[in-house]
Amino acid sequence: MVNEELKLGMIGLDTSHVIKFTELLQDPAHPHHVPGARIMAGYPGGSSDLAASYSRVEGFTEQLRGQYGVAIMASPEEVAEASDALLITSVDGRVHKSQFEAIACYGKPVFIDKPFTCSLQEAEHIYKLAASYGIPIMSCSVLRYLEPLETALKEDADVMGADCYSPMALEATNPGWFWYGIHGVEMLFRILGRHCESVSATFNDRFEYAVGEWADGRIGTIRGNRTGNYQYGATLHYRDRSVAITSAESSKPMAAVMLERIIKMFRTGRADIAAEETLAIIRFIEAVNESRSQRRHVNMNSLP
Repeated sequence: MVNEELKLGMIGLDTSHVIKFTELLQDPAHPHHVPGARIMAGYPGGSSDLAASYSRVEGFTEQLRGQYGVAIMASPEEVAEASDALLITSVDGRVHKSQFEAIACYGKPVFIDKPFTCSLQEAEHIYKLAASYGIPIMSCSVLRYLEPLETALKEDADVMGADCYSPMALEATNPGWFWYGIHGVEMLFRILGRHCESVSATFNDRFEYAVGEWADGRIGTIRGNRTGNYQYGATLHYRDRSVAITSAESSKPMAAVMLERIIKMFRTGRADIAAEETLAIIRFIEAVNESRSQRRHVNMNSLP
């Protein structure tokens, strides 16, 4: 399979990522084409209580079928049977556990789009099930692969602290920071690592704000906004300087970089992100949600 084009299957066709990923993989004329794999099969899925899902699933499904020749299947199991590796792309984090359970027995490598889950308990369950079947698995937000962030960390990864920002829409079905907060959290953990010990969060109608303290004393923050500013970015603080980066500076799509890492994982069986880090991210979001709802400081070790 090393030199052969991988046959990929998509489960959950209700996010713009399914079109972005397919375009990057299927169109060799795309300036950021990712070679080595094609989307061959898909299962629509969809959540009837989530507008961002039910309002888009039919249109994206038809676009995949009509424009890209993707075979639309009746179940996740049929997609798994027809594929070398799988992408669970459902926009609703609540359904990822059941979708993974449906295809785990096929033993195919799996990427699960953000949010990985909406609870630490479900996240741990997925990793345990993956381990029992020997399945390589990976999950993240595309913001982990923001080009100027990658450049800054390659030049100097010895960051003393960071302040991240991102849009922060809320969605009741994926509570608190699970819906859009995941983007800022991914950036912060990419910068500072997974060993956050405590969190304080606050919010109002227009903004969200969280402060995390890491085990080594470093402090990281995330500002989320609902004011119409859709840029992402961060300020990285070093001993002798601070470096500002923003999504406006990117020349290569984050999705292309992420797909390259996903395809590499599909071939090698080694994920770009450790399970421990993904679990720490989910735990951090639970702590932020607890802090913002209770208006109190939360020690990560005190969570159930």
